Amino acid sequence: MCHSTDSRPPALDNPGEVAEEGLLELTSADGTAFSAFRAIPAEPNGINIVILPDIRGTHPYYQALANRFAQAGYTTAAIDYYGRTAGPGVRDDKFEWQPLLPQVKAEEVAADVRAAATYLEQHNTGPVFTVGFCFGGGQSWRLSAGDLGVAGVIGFYGLPKLVNDVVDDISAPLLLLLAGEDVATSQEEFKEFAGKLDAAGKDYDLHVYEGAPHSFFDASYDEWQEACADAWERVVGFIQKHSAPVAV
Repeated sequence: MCHSTDSRPPALDNPGEVAEEGLLELTSADGTAFSAFRAIPAEPNGINIVILPDIRGTHPYYQALANRFAQAGYTTAAIDYYGRTAGPGVRDDKFEWQPLLPQVKAEEVAADVRAAATYLEQHNTGPVFTVGFCFGGGQSWRLSAGDLGVAGVIGFYGLPKLVNDVVDDISAPLLLLLAGEDVATSQEEFKEFAGKLDAAGKDYDLHVYEGAPHSFFDASYDEWQEACADAWERVVGFIQKHSAPVAV
């Protein structure tokens, strides 16, 4: 399963202050109003993050995650997928996403990410990275083949089937953080995806957390907190590696 309403991302050891946080409505290029959750750091590091949630959209886990990124200095927004079908709104465990998910189109996700990035760039003009989870992980990786100019794309336990058809077009580096006991995607699918990236000569980093369940990046999983800490370090290291020097 993906993160529940009661799930929360791991806390940071030395969190910074968050200057602004809260829900907002953004407008995509096709005129669609959709929900997002912003978290603006008090001491920004000049880097923008767009979070692509799992299948439920802007539910509380991803609001808390946006806050975590802001506590680390990243100017952050988590987007929702259902503005075109359910209208703007916060999603909880009662949200009926099942009939709506098949209507979510990759090009519309990209357009909404562009709108979120444009909003963030009003606060600072530094590079944009995407971070996605499950369905959002696959959508994040897919953005590496688009024209958004992202500096890098990160996916936790993402879905390779959302990316396989655009591997040749990938230009931004990828970070793949995978669960060894993922129930949504088999290890064979991940290996096949990595093989395609290798064959195409693409820039990526991949790490498998052996034995970890799908959605292991969760404060409630006591036995996986070491994996959570390692994953956070890999995210920060990947962003630092692929960020050009920025003026804050």
